[in-house]
Amino acid sequence: MRVPFAVAFLLLMNIAQAQTNNGVAAEYGETITAGGLSRQLHIIAGPEMEGRETATRGQERAAAYIISQFSAAGLQPGANGKWEQYYPIYSDSLLKSTITVRNKTYSFAQDFLADLRSGNKQDLRVSRVFYADAGVVTADHNDYQNMDVKGQVVMIRDDVRRGLQRDRRSLDERISTAKSKGVAALLIISPAAGRYRSLEQKKLHTTGLYWQKDTSWNPNIYYITPALAADILNTDKGDNLLEEIDRGWKPAAVTQTPVHLVFDKAATVLQPSNVLAYLEGTDKKDEIVFVTAHYDHLGKKDDEIFYGADDDGSGTSAVIEIAAAFARAKKAGNGPRRSMVFMTVSGEEKGLLGSQYYTEHPVYPLANTVTDLNIDMIGRIDPAHERDTNYVYIIGDNKLSSELRPINEKANDTYTHLKLDYKYNDPNDPEGFYYRSDHYMFAQHGIPIIFYFNGTHADYHAPTDTVDKISYNLLAKRARLVFYTAWDIANREQKLVVDRHEK
Repeated sequence: MRVPFAVAFLLLMNIAQAQTNNGVAAEYGETITAGGLSRQLHIIAGPEMEGRETATRGQERAAAYIISQFSAAGLQPGANGKWEQYYPIYSDSLLKSTITVRNKTYSFAQDFLADLRSGNKQDLRVSRVFYADAGVVTADHNDYQNMDVKGQVVMIRDDVRRGLQRDRRSLDERISTAKSKGVAALLIISPAAGRYRSLEQKKLHTTGLYWQKDTSWNPNIYYITPALAADILNTDKGDNLLEEIDRGWKPAAVTQTPVHLVFDKAATVLQPSNVLAYLEGTDKKDEIVFVTAHYDHLGKKDDEIFYGADDDGSGTSAVIEIAAAFARAKKAGNGPRRSMVFMTVSGEEKGLLGSQYYTEHPVYPLANTVTDLNIDMIGRIDPAHERDTNYVYIIGDNKLSSELRPINEKANDTYTHLKLDYKYNDPNDPEGFYYRSDHYMFAQHGIPIIFYFNGTHADYHAPTDTVDKISYNLLAKRARLVFYTAWDIANREQKLVVDRHEK
């Protein structure tokens, strides 16, 4: 079929323009090199960073280094004129907790456990204890029948008896019921309460780090052994208490026993940070493209450092080098149309804390955030690819936008020629990797994402995840794929559509 001259001319112009754009992208993408990444990673995953555990000196050192690299590249502070977005996390330590029944004192982690995170300081003396069986309240049954338990101590069972439908309520629901009734302390009979005597006591006396602090009032929760419960109930059934209850023995609704509960803890507030660098776009600068990685790792255990070279020193190094490549392009007059934010987050290993905080306290409107390209472990080869190492796992690229996968695949076909492995994108993936890194916090807000990943290996979360085991040429190729995908998204005419809602 004959093509009119005007149409043919436009086709040729479009092809020429595409080739020019590809050439410009390649000019800067090729500045992301194995050598540059190696230099970054040897510092980020070096001994001075002490494993970069969130809210430690090592994490602060890593943040300072990342800032120095963003600044040297010519990027701007991205957190309202500052480089760091600080967020509060908490760590509670038990100072003292005892339960005294008459004149006998029972010990924490021996005879009972307390909920450190939700527990409030308590020094409570009572002369009676209420027994509310399973602590269930429904439309046709009430374990608290005729009980006024506000400000009182109540005992319930952790287990539920088989065959009784009224008991089939979660423990959380039953604790909520106790809370609604104003219970001051809830004693939960649990066979597991005495199973921790052989564990390292230090671990039982601290909460570890957590973010969301519940400031509402809650009853103090004590998980007590059957033997301790039997003493309070003034029976000799001891460790067999729960079995006797199952056989039909029923404690009195109120037992006149003097009980003294002591719970005292110290609460520490810490301030780790996310590091944000900003590169302003041109005609579409109000739309934002994010490139992220977490810079925290597991820190030190005694004198042993968990270096985290792959997890996620590799992703952090990639973000720094990708940011520098975009900054070079802008300096030469080829800056992106959309603005770019390069964010390294902390708290990932503690439960995606940094990215959760960012998405709940965004610096840039989430409605204007086009995508998050998240890089978490791209420097190694997993056992499944030992014979075919030219690969990267792609996760989440088609969950929210039908346009994102074609963009990423086009970038790969044009520049990097990796095998894109979608194994872990399967919604039935038993590993659940889609939910396990920082991109997921963006996805929960309807922002299209891609998670770039090399899979796990024998050194995953081990002190042997070191810089000497990184495949730097492969790391560079994977980082360039992220760059070219980001380049396309940042410069295309239309914002990515959000037209899918896949698991």
